[in-house]
Amino acid sequence: QVQLVESGGGLVQAGGSLRLSCAASVQTFSRYAMGWFRQSPGKEREFVTAISGSGGGKYYADSVKGRFTISRDNAKNTVYLQMNSLKPEDTAVYYCVADRTIVVVSTGPDYWGQGTQVTVSS
Repeated sequence: QVQLVESGGGLVQAGGSLRLSCAASVQTFSRYAMGWFRQSPGKEREFVTAISGSGGGKYYADSVKGRFTISRDNAKNTVYLQMNSLKPEDTAVYYCVADRTIVVVSTGPDYWGQGTQVTVSS
């Protein structure tokens, strides 16, 4: 069982930055690929980014490439999402996810956090 707890959401002006964190309660954290999804009001959840267990593999949605960076610290069982140049359309609840492979975590992860709200004002 994997438990995920997100933090770092909040209100920011367009063009600003935020860093989200996700702490995982699991042994062998490095064996899990991690990622982030988001959901805006009235829209389906969408994939944002994912990182392999070693940190060597990363995927990004086209909408965030060049602005968002995913990273992980396996010693701290934590994954991060650095979000720069934020836009109002980035406003959403951001969910931390986990699964065994980067492909699965990008498409249909089994483990989800409760989510953290990010609001970008124009």
